[in-house]
Amino acid sequence: MTEMQEKLTVADAGPVAPEARSRGSILVRLGVGRYFGLYLLIMLVVFFCVADPRFATADNFRALAASQAIAGILTLGLMISLISGVFDISIAANMSLAISLVGYLQANRGVDPVLAVLITLGLGMLIGAVNAFVITVLHVEAIVATLGMSAILAAVSFWIVKGQTVLYGISPGFKEFGQAKPLSVPIPVFYFLGIAIVLWMVLEHTTWGRYLRAAGQNPEATRLAGVKVIRLQWSALLLAGLLASLAGVVLTMQLGASSFGAGEPYLLPAFAAVFLGATQIQPGRFNVIGTVVALYLLAVAVKGLQLRNPSLPWIADLIQGLTLIVSVALATYVIRRRSAAGT
Repeated sequence: MTEMQEKLTVADAGPVAPEARSRGSILVRLGVGRYFGLYLLIMLVVFFCVADPRFATADNFRALAASQAIAGILTLGLMISLISGVFDISIAANMSLAISLVGYLQANRGVDPVLAVLITLGLGMLIGAVNAFVITVLHVEAIVATLGMSAILAAVSFWIVKGQTVLYGISPGFKEFGQAKPLSVPIPVFYFLGIAIVLWMVLEHTTWGRYLRAAGQNPEATRLAGVKVIRLQWSALLLAGLLASLAGVVLTMQLGASSFGAGEPYLLPAFAAVFLGATQIQPGRFNVIGTVVALYLLAVAVKGLQLRNPSLPWIADLIQGLTLIVSVALATYVIRRRSAAGT
């Protein structure tokens, strides 16, 4: 919008009361729109700490941080695929397969833990490559391709462990990498923060990150500008597959067991966090910081309500489902406004 258009818009709106201008300027300075999720997160933490002493315990915060760290690794993988313009529904099934495989290799095949992890991560990337091939070469819609891949991965996971949880035979050294608590903080939190920082730097400060966003927002214009869009989508899906399998490996480390199908419940929270994150910090764009804020905002809301209403197990699904719908609507609205304004 030009300066003249802005002036005309203000003039057409009529006189603005001084107190209204004052309130508006205060809200702008506070960044209420961009940082609303962060403010709400702080308010929820304070409210639940006062309302329920169980929420305010150090053990609760450590457990909350650790559980969301693993969900966060998966969510960041999903965010990368969405930035590239691809809906990867198979990401949770990829995580489940990693959980089954990394435990099976150690417990049933006696594979060295390091080699088991490398094989598992490699398979996660291979799944990302297959998704990329089906989507970019066979031209199957991403939702259809990754939905079909989810079913295939579920079948493979079942076949590997016969639908059972691997409880014994996992290397003690492997478990230590998921159960250690440096500075009394569960180590998965450090894994998550490290990945988030690296991704933030890559997306915001590298050519690859800028091209990836451009490819996701307008692939045709990006292609005409000489950028290899398909190559970018392949790299995004490979990275998404890697992070999905890494989330499964870290969860197995933390639990000390391979729980069959443990990755599936992470799918809805991941989508809810990514789309809610797109309304924060950088409204209208999938971004790392907004995703992290949204992830913990949802976790705090669910945990606090579950402590106060333990007889209502459906609260988590309700909050996550509503959040997904509302956040997608808000993100779409913001994108349309920015497009209409020419920004």
